[in-house]
Amino acid sequence: MDPRYFDLAEVLTGHSTRLQEGDRVLIDCFDIPVAMAVALIRAVRQKGALPHVTFHNARVNRELLLGATEDQYAFDAGIKLRQMRGMDAYIALRGAHNIFENSDVPAERVAVAEAALKPVLDYRVQQTRWVVLRWPTPGMAQQASMSSEAFEDFYFRVCTMDYGRMTEGMDNLKALMDSTDRVRIKGEGTDLEFSIEGIPAVTCGGLRNIPDGEVFTCPVKNSVNGVIRFNAPTVYQGTSFDRIRLVFRKGRVVECSSNNTMRLEEILDTDPGARYIGEFSLAFNPHITRPLRDILFDEKMAGSFHFTPGQAYKEADNGNRSQIHWDMVCLQTPEFGGGEIYFDGELIRKDGQFLPEPLQKLNPEYLLA
Repeated sequence: MDPRYFDLAEVLTGHSTRLQEGDRVLIDCFDIPVAMAVALIRAVRQKGALPHVTFHNARVNRELLLGATEDQYAFDAGIKLRQMRGMDAYIALRGAHNIFENSDVPAERVAVAEAALKPVLDYRVQQTRWVVLRWPTPGMAQQASMSSEAFEDFYFRVCTMDYGRMTEGMDNLKALMDSTDRVRIKGEGTDLEFSIEGIPAVTCGGLRNIPDGEVFTCPVKNSVNGVIRFNAPTVYQGTSFDRIRLVFRKGRVVECSSNNTMRLEEILDTDPGARYIGEFSLAFNPHITRPLRDILFDEKMAGSFHFTPGQAYKEADNGNRSQIHWDMVCLQTPEFGGGEIYFDGELIRKDGQFLPEPLQKLNPEYLLA
């Protein structure tokens, strides 16, 4: 067995979920090697916790979705919710041999499944100690334009880094965001303004997602005005998008375009909340410096921010509700066009680098030292 499996399992059962004696943990495996599941089971047992394991297959899931009915998925959700209610922690590893596996599943079928399973997701997010991460596959390496070996090396390096080193800088950024009213973002094709007043900021340093490295909050629902252009590609509901551009008026997306504008419109019309923003986040993982077309990596890129149509998190809630939660990413390092972020008129990040001294511990020079 690859010794890196055990290193990763230790991060997930230790730093991320902090397993204790007697905890029940659900290990949710999506197209990953059996050996990694074994490594996790052993790590869970070493901490005196109780492992429970489920396996999923993307092609089987696609076939189920193609014929999804409300009755079928309501029954399935009932089983899953009962299981989740018995868990103290949740660890999910998600392989993706083909990231476009669900590209031909009708949107209305996906919506049926997501609506039925939402209570399971809500319980997991709100009531368990959880962590979710991708698993490296040749398909991910191909997306990243890397060899399989080089991508695996990158993956284990970023996923097993010392996330504790982010703590002080994250706490400083949270304090600043908690005291900020007006945010302005400028860049190529972007001039956006909104308020975050009264909405808490949340630090993310390896306790929920791996890789990690962000502090997020949420705009006041009706405060967003202006235009934003995202320069990181994204895959959502099995469809690939590039060059997404959104125009906001009083918080709502009133105009949009991309390489697939028709599908973009369909997703934003899923429900009324899909055209409002549910998250704003600044990211700073120093190992991730360019888009990989995988959101759990791309949303953590050093020098990036993401702006998310759809559901707001309850920890940073503006009241927006939706079946959608779509993290769209803009990278502001010089190689990607640069950009500026202002808090209450003060320039706090330029071309991806934090400027105030208390925030400089989130810059790559510090985190990689």
